Amino acid sequence: MRVDVMTTPQPLAQISELARRTRAAGFSGLLFTETGRTAYLNAAVASQAAPGLELSTGVAVAFPRSPFVTAATAWELQEASGGRFRLGLGTQVRTHVVRRYGAEFEHPGPRLRDYMLAVKACFAAFRTGKLDHHGEFYDLDFITPQWSAGPIDAPDPKVDVAAVNPWMLRMAGEVADGVHVHPLGEPGYIARHVVPKVAEGAAKSGRSADEVALIVPVMTIVGDTDEEQHRERELVRASMSFYGSTPNYAFIWDEAGFEGTTARTRERQKAGDYAGMAACITDEHIATFATEATWDGLAGALQEKYGGVASRIVLYNAAADPERFERYGEVARRLSV
Repeated sequence: MRVDVMTTPQPLAQISELARRTRAAGFSGLLFTETGRTAYLNAAVASQAAPGLELSTGVAVAFPRSPFVTAATAWELQEASGGRFRLGLGTQVRTHVVRRYGAEFEHPGPRLRDYMLAVKACFAAFRTGKLDHHGEFYDLDFITPQWSAGPIDAPDPKVDVAAVNPWMLRMAGEVADGVHVHPLGEPGYIARHVVPKVAEGAAKSGRSADEVALIVPVMTIVGDTDEEQHRERELVRASMSFYGSTPNYAFIWDEAGFEGTTARTRERQKAGDYAGMAACITDEHIATFATEATWDGLAGALQEKYGGVASRIVLYNAAADPERFERYGEVARRLSV
């Protein structure tokens, strides 16, 4: 099981040191989840600062960029990293895509499926000189040598997709190389939805589900004292309340036995009551959706929950705590053996 660090993109001057620390600490890779800064530029700097480190976008927003632009960027990153880059794509939500990026969002699931196939067609075109993709949303059939990145001495980048609902999970199993499970993806949700739906999609395309990587973010509460664990628990509570307010994720809470969590957190969010949002997340929520352990017990707890299921786990809050970063790295080394 590979163990990555999740981070939001940082000012470029800070990324070289983070990448070097990540590799030295013992993590497999660094995953950039796109927010206000671009994941791709951070990955480019990291590829040069820490050769050998595996890099991925987890996830980059797809629709504001054309499939060709995304493919060309991923191609260069795959070359720069020596074949250690994974392209993770997601839809984001309508408000961001339409009102912040000024891009189209209609039919996001089918659009993303077509987008991924178009990206893979561009990869083929860089090697062969022929571009031929005709889908429901994207038609690409023109490329000339001066506008092609050309072949590289590395395999095509893996293309992963963020998926939550059953349709998206089946689609990911059919056409993607990996699935970015949502940070609320506790083991029950993974067993009920992720594994069987990905398998259905893989079967539709005539391949094994084992060919589709499951990339699972993990919120951890780790410490050897009550004070240390309390501090971590409150940070996780706030993060969960943020995710809990999104309507598309309500069914995850409900199926885990916490019906109405989304409605309660959204009510507090609309009132601007962020402390009230966090208060909607009980210790019972946290016990189900996070992994809590001492430092000596964390590797075992993660192995018990995700061993044999996850291809990669992504430590959600390791990078947020520079003083304990190396201790998380020790856990990563134990899990990666």
